[in-house]
This record gives sequence, C-alpha cells and structure tokens, in this order.
Amino acid sequence: MDKQSLRNIAQRLMDGDKGLLAMDESIATCNKRFAEAGIPQTEEYRRKYREMIVTTPDLGECISGAILFDETTKQAADDGTPFIDLLVKGGIIPGIKLDEGAKSQPAFPGEKVTEGLDGLRERLKVYAVQGLKFAKWRAVITIAEDTPTDGSIYANAHALARYAALCQEAGLVPIVEPEVLMDGSHTIERCFEVTERVLHIVFEVLIQQRIYLEGMILKPNMVVSGLLAPVQADAEEVADATVQCLLRCVPAAVPGVAFLSGGQAAQDASAHLNAMHIKYKDKLPWALTFSFARAVQQPAMEYWAGKEENVAVAQQLLYKRASINNAARRGEYTPAIEA
Repeated sequence: MDKQSLRNIAQRLMDGDKGLLAMDESIATCNKRFAEAGIPQTEEYRRKYREMIVTTPDLGECISGAILFDETTKQAADDGTPFIDLLVKGGIIPGIKLDEGAKSQPAFPGEKVTEGLDGLRERLKVYAVQGLKFAKWRAVITIAEDTPTDGSIYANAHALARYAALCQEAGLVPIVEPEVLMDGSHTIERCFEVTERVLHIVFEVLIQQRIYLEGMILKPNMVVSGLLAPVQADAEEVADATVQCLLRCVPAAVPGVAFLSGGQAAQDASAHLNAMHIKYKDKLPWALTFSFARAVQQPAMEYWAGKEENVAVAQQLLYKRASINNAARRGEYTPAIEA
C-alpha cells in the first residue's frame, strides 16, 4: 500500500470548492431514465450521453473526480479518444463503481446486502492499469419499523471494509458509501438515530480491517426527513443534524465527506450543503462536498433528449448545475442562482 499516493489522491478529490460527479448509473438505471425522457435505450445513446458529459467545456473547474460505470471505461468519443483520457485531459480524476448491486439478505426480511467482492482483486488490477484512481461501493440501509438491524448493518460494513482494503492494496482510493435511504415517512430524528448507528458500525469495522483512514473518502446521506414525512425539516435543521451526526462518528483522519443527494431535489441538496458551510465551514476536521448524480445531470439529460443539436445547451446546463454546487460548498448559494 502506497499511503502517500492514496492520501494525495484523496486530497485532490477534495480540492478547493469542487465536488464529485456520479455518472456511474448501471445500464438498467440509465435505460430507465432514458425511457422517462424519451431517449432510445441503446448502448450507442448511452455512449453519446456520456460523451456529452465528459466533453463539457471547463467541467474540471467544478468537478474534481468522476465516478464511472464499467461500460463507460470502455467507451470513447466520436474521434476515438477514450472517455478516461478526456477526463484526465480536463483535469478530472477518473474513478469506478465496483459494487454489483444490493440484493435481498437471507434471513433479514426487508434488508439488503451489497454484492461484488468475488474477483474484485483481479478487476482492480485491470482498472488500475486503465488509469482509474478511486472507486465507489454503495451499501443500502432502509428505515422501517423493524429495520435496520445490527446484523444487516454489520454485513454491509464488512463488505465495505473488505472492498476498501482491496482498493487500497491496488492503489485506488475507496469511497465508502453507506446510504440510509430517504424512503418512508420517518422524522429527521429517526434518520439521525439510524445514520449515527450505521456510521459508528462502519468505522468500527473499517478500523478493524486496518483501512488507512487518510486514504479514503466517506459518501454518506444527509440527515433529512423521510420523503413521505408530513413535516419536512428545513435547511438549517438538516445542516445541524448532519454535521452533529458526522462529528459523533467520523474520525478526523478522514480527509473528506462527499454527500450523496439520495433523491433530494437538486435545489434542496444544494441548499442543505450551503447551510452546513455557512454555519460550520471553519469548524470541521474534514472537507464537506458533493457527489451527486441526478442532482447535477438531470436538467442536462432532459434538455439533451438524445439530440445532437441540443448538446451545447445541455452542456451549459450541466456546467451551471455543477457550479451552483461549488457555490454551495463555499457557503454562497442563494435561490436566485437557480434563475
């Protein structure tokens, strides 16, 4: 393990006011979004969509790293330039999603455990040769009356830790993503309780498995009300609950926290990140940034609609949405920016 290299990559990913772009949708997820937008669900249109993203002018001013799906690592632009090379040329560090999805966990009704550890060491060797510098693995935690259970949280924590260890062995910085889903009608207090428990267990197991904390990044959910909750916490409440939860759970050695949007509206995700920086910007041991997918890409995808003549404006929308989140990381976001 080259600790200095891992540390340098992690610090570069957290650089300035930039964030991460999660363009790692699986084929099924990407096709679903294309169907909703009236875009043909083919490999060629997925390639065109990703080319639109990676060739967006000046995107590296806003984005430090891009998380790719395996299909994307093999794709190239119309002129034959691999997407990985285009990202690097634009100042964006390329990364890869490694998990193979959350599947039902035997003996744990309503809970899931993420798969993909089999053969991971060999896959990592290939990705390292391709020039990928970091990776991501997502665990899914559901809040319900009887869940999550410690048995399921520990199963996912062990998978996250084993994945992280293999990444660091191969020289890739692991992004550890234990996502407590927004689905449901739970209160923000219940989300805090579950998120705190999940993060405590995740870091307990990461430390047991000798993960180099300075060479990893945490990608958690924000502490928010459930999507169906009758009372929705405001931005200041979300900021307070999220930061207090992280302070209780995340070691200072971790260089950065890159939040997932988790189904929040793009404006809400930006406002919540902004509120954290307004109140806590200089009081935290780690950087706080974003690692959004739909909350950055959705306006661009909908405008593009699979049409070549729409690429330039769609790229402007992508850049704008990314730059709005840069402003949120600086604590300078206002609703007026959206206009």
